Amino acid sequence: MAALEAFSKRLIEEVQKWGCMKQTGVSLRYMMEFGSKPTQRNLLISAQFLHKELPIRIARRAIELDSLPYGLSLKPAVLKVRDWYMDSFRDLRSFPEIKDANDEKDFTQMIKAIKVRHNNVVPMMALGVQQLKKQLSPTRTPSQDLHEIHQFLDRFYMSRIGIRMLIGQHVELHNPNPPPNCVGYIHTRMSPVEVARHASEDARCICLREYGSAPDINIYGDPDFTFPYVPTHLHLMVFELVKNSLRAVQERFLDSDKVPPPIRIIVADGDEDVTIKVSDEGGGIPRSGLPKIFTYLYSTAKNPLDEHADLGTADTVVTMAGYGYGLPISRLYARYFGGDLQIISMEGYGTDAYLHLSRLGDSQEPLP
Repeated sequence: MAALEAFSKRLIEEVQKWGCMKQTGVSLRYMMEFGSKPTQRNLLISAQFLHKELPIRIARRAIELDSLPYGLSLKPAVLKVRDWYMDSFRDLRSFPEIKDANDEKDFTQMIKAIKVRHNNVVPMMALGVQQLKKQLSPTRTPSQDLHEIHQFLDRFYMSRIGIRMLIGQHVELHNPNPPPNCVGYIHTRMSPVEVARHASEDARCICLREYGSAPDINIYGDPDFTFPYVPTHLHLMVFELVKNSLRAVQERFLDSDKVPPPIRIIVADGDEDVTIKVSDEGGGIPRSGLPKIFTYLYSTAKNPLDEHADLGTADTVVTMAGYGYGLPISRLYARYFGGDLQIISMEGYGTDAYLHLSRLGDSQEPLP
């Protein structure tokens, strides 16, 4: 392990030991059933589970952050992220056994603080990858060469989604006035049409702000249809897809006197899957570009993350085009509960994005 002088030998050995332990995945259905009765006893069981589970997941990431190819581990931004993981591991391991309601309360406050500590992990890692890209020669094609880094980032961000879901779910179960039909982060009767409407309105506002105009968005589907899911996850995915479509259409019709064609969102409810299709006529993506849209090292837009940017605000600034992370991360969110995201393009016409969400809620978390 490189550059770990800041941490004691004992802590590093402990991280190595915990990083070898087996992770335990939970399903959406289990979280929902368990959380539907947030009794003191259930909260205690939940805290005891997290007390054992979180250090394993965090240790695995800390170890990986220290052994990345091409010297990525030594980039200042990545070292900073690794320090956050080490600090969180140390906080969890130094917390005594959870025996009663008071311990549980203190533990909940601590994991809440851990979640906040990690708020800026995504922009910070993006900055690290950017620092690396600057130094690699442009003749090497990142997509093949950096395959390893791409796989690492997939595992890393998938694990982060899981950790944040577990912490957020536990913390939210303490809410004395939960919104109706909500169990922690999970809405037991979520209307995908409603969430899609809110997400597309948010994306359209940003488009209006950046371009001064925005194509219409038409949504087709039954607003009364509901199923159990995490609305924040769905909002993030639909927002990302609609934002990409708006940008493509807007830029294609920028100098045209034609009315830009609307973006169409179709919500279909199947026995196994709920599928949301986002269709645009923004000109599509050439086939050679399709494999790149799910890599973390590619964005057609200029990167809003400046080397010297204040990373404290990096999470709050939403622009039309990000650091090329929207699609790969959206796909991880879809896969986290057993779904998927596919993009089909017709170059010269437009793009269809298919977001599949599993209705069954039985799939275990994918544990990288």
